[in-house]
Amino acid sequence: MATIHAPPSRSALAPVIVEPMPTAQAVRSKFSQDLRHLARQFADRPARLSEILAATQGRGFDLLLLLIGLPFLTPLPLPGLSTPFGVVVLVIGARLALGRRPWLPQKLLRRELPARFIARVLAAASRAVRWLEVLLRPRLDFLHEQRIYRRVAGTLIMLSGLLLLLPLPIPLTNSFPALTVVLLAAGAMERDGLFFLAGCATFTATLAYFGVLAFGGLHLLDNLRHTVFGS
Repeated sequence: MATIHAPPSRSALAPVIVEPMPTAQAVRSKFSQDLRHLARQFADRPARLSEILAATQGRGFDLLLLLIGLPFLTPLPLPGLSTPFGVVVLVIGARLALGRRPWLPQKLLRRELPARFIARVLAAASRAVRWLEVLLRPRLDFLHEQRIYRRVAGTLIMLSGLLLLLPLPIPLTNSFPALTVVLLAAGAMERDGLFFLAGCATFTATLAYFGVLAFGGLHLLDNLRHTVFGS
């Protein structure tokens, strides 16, 4: 008696395609969320500046530049503050311009900050960064991946710090350099090349503004010289 073999089913002949499981990618949380978490973390205990910089996942110096620049965006200069803060911006910018990691003296990094003070500062920074994050997004990545552009950003930050050092009681003399620092620091924080370009454009406007002031000052001195001593 012949044995009848049933043909293999279509499903048995079909190759089994196993799709690879999607690999879990680390989703980078928003910096404003990180800052709110840090504000809660340091709400009940004092913290050293080095702890905060370490906890911000490498973005601490950008945050520091952002915190320094924001108060100077007002049209009127802040006497007594622009010089010491300008030194900090100058030092950090110079390190970046040389292709080195940002650096601050160990004495400052070991300084212990009161619990309530640091919580208020981080909460205020979180609100400012949350406003910036509406516009910030990763784009034009090559402007942050290539060393030359990072050095350009460091040079502009360094020169902006130098301009902040000038104790000029003239409106906008702090605002233009501070806006350059804020835009470049925010762009580096979220790898937004558009903010880098905006920072470069703002620095160009800064040089033009200070050039007009210098030209006007020289013209005024020349008029005074002619008035007092005659031509």
